[in-house]
Amino acid sequence: MSQRKTIDDLFVHMLSDIYSAEKQLTRALAKLSRTASDPQLADAFKTHLEETQGQIERIDKVVESTGIRLKRVKCVAMEGLIEEGAELIDEIEKGPVLDAGLVAAAQKVEHYEIAAYGSLCALGKQLGHEEAVNLLKETLEEEKATDMKLTQFAEAAGNRKATEKQ
Repeated sequence: MSQRKTIDDLFVHMLSDIYSAEKQLTRALAKLSRTASDPQLADAFKTHLEETQGQIERIDKVVESTGIRLKRVKCVAMEGLIEEGAELIDEIEKGPVLDAGLVAAAQKVEHYEIAAYGSLCALGKQLGHEEAVNLLKETLEEEKATDMKLTQFAEAAGNRKATEKQ
């Protein structure tokens, strides 16, 4: 039988899930930074790693402000997204084409996170967790900004370099 019977249960599960996702992402971002051949892209991954560590701290503050206890869950969605990125690294030679693939993989992650944090904000608001919602919105805005930066990188240079190599 499901352990998610109430909206509170759902909020706790979703928060636990994104916590797992962020923890997994910290390991993946370090690898992406080392793998990217474009220095700008490598720096962007390093910057997002620092942001992600701050986002984990923010989740800790959400837990503190709401008095909830996170569940021990593994975010299988993030695990799959990270695995897709790892496959790219295994299959594509280091260079502009791989960089273009890494940007696409990173954007998939950002879109997942945007959806997760948006949903958490909506549930948190319904549950009256104002402080938590403010913290979650801060992370949501960071995720949107990262997605925009990745789009700008792809449009400005990244994908063009990959096309030139063909």
